Amino acid sequence: MRPTGITTNINVPDIGEARSFYADYLGLSVEEMNLGWVARFATPDGRAVVQLVSGDETAPVDSAISVHVGDEVEAAYEEAQRRGFEIVYPLTTEPWGVRRFFVRAPDGTVVNIVSHSDDPR
Repeated sequence: MRPTGITTNINVPDIGEARSFYADYLGLSVEEMNLGWVARFATPDGRAVVQLVSGDETAPVDSAISVHVGDEVEAAYEEAQRRGFEIVYPLTTEPWGVRRFFVRAPDGTVVNIVSHSDDPR
């Protein structure tokens, strides 16, 4: 697998309330995306990014990080299964346009392996 990006996912009770700290205080003032339950904020130059999650819309748990893999998501899924890693959420095409699955790392961390339509290939 060749990651094209990694985004930290921070679980928060309420994205609106968390916004003032992350966007205003930390300077992650560019709201790249907001689906109500997940929002991504970045610095104006795009060098720092954080994603806030208040409860995944379709998966049974929230992930700690999102690993962007471009068009390799199916191969990453097959490799995770081959290695015997726990698949927490199966490979799914979501209504908001991503294809993803959740896998549990041996340390217990839940990782979102995701392909966005605009990921570098």
